[in-house]
Amino acid sequence: MEYSERILAGVVVPDTELVRGAFEYAQHVYEPYLLNHVIRSWLFAVSLASVQNVEHDSEVVALGTLLHDVTLNRSFRGPRRFEVEGADVARSFALNAGVSISRAQLIWDSVALNSTPSIGLYKEPEVALCTAGICLDVVGLQYDQISAVVRKAITDAYPRLGMKAKMTSCFCHMVEVSPETTYDNFLRDFGLRYVQGYAEPSSVDLVMNAPFES
Repeated sequence: MEYSERILAGVVVPDTELVRGAFEYAQHVYEPYLLNHVIRSWLFAVSLASVQNVEHDSEVVALGTLLHDVTLNRSFRGPRRFEVEGADVARSFALNAGVSISRAQLIWDSVALNSTPSIGLYKEPEVALCTAGICLDVVGLQYDQISAVVRKAITDAYPRLGMKAKMTSCFCHMVEVSPETTYDNFLRDFGLRYVQGYAEPSSVDLVMNAPFES
């Protein structure tokens, strides 16, 4: 499907009512460092698609990246892991905007799997691109796939604003207030390293204590 386009930081992105709405929503819900992060993730995802010649639904990739951290904040209280809570928000946003159920589900998967590249990278192209763009910005996955010129243009337009320290602080806060949502995702690692008294249940114990004879 072809859409109207515009250029952000040298990257050609779709310019549709749906994408503009998601962009405006992102500007409303995120603090500055997270807003820049989700925009960079979007631009990195689009850039990877161009370099790797990946056909994709560009509106789905836009919403999946722009909305992937809507529940990553200090007001988060669960009850489920933040990626799942955020995926529900993103899917509702898409459905309310008239997106089909199948496309909205791709957006849900993109958000829910954004921090699980061992799964997300092997899903549909839209999910894989969202995962790749987000992981590139957070941990540098596929960093060398994008030229230094493109990376600089994106980070100059949307600077990181001390993201590593600010994300770490946010992650630790979420571990402290809702530890049960962290045991099976990357937040556990921040809890183990930085949060005094944090301890996660062992998968071995869960297996051995299952209510069966053998």
